[in-house]
Amino acid sequence: MSFSISDRCVNCYACLDLCPSNAISQGVSQFHIDSLRCTECAGHFADPQCASICPVEGALLDGEGQALHPPGSLTGIPPTLRVVAMEGQPAASLLP
Repeated sequence: MSFSISDRCVNCYACLDLCPSNAISQGVSQFHIDSLRCTECAGHFADPQCASICPVEGALLDGEGQALHPPGSLTGIPPTLRVVAMEGQPAASLLP
């Protein structure tokens, strides 16, 4: 299995130079991971370096397509409150 990058990638370049397998490259609209090269850093690091540095929730996906940083995991903002903020509703209306 290898990681992949979703359309949530913001092209911040943070992951590009950290990949020991040179599996990450710049694509047309976002960075791309070459599945044949990606080893998830096995044999190089204890943790995948791209996942360690990526600042965007939902940008990196595991081999099963699950986000390595699901919504709320980096910001601490629950996904329900984020939706409310995006829709312009007052968050206080959701609080108990």
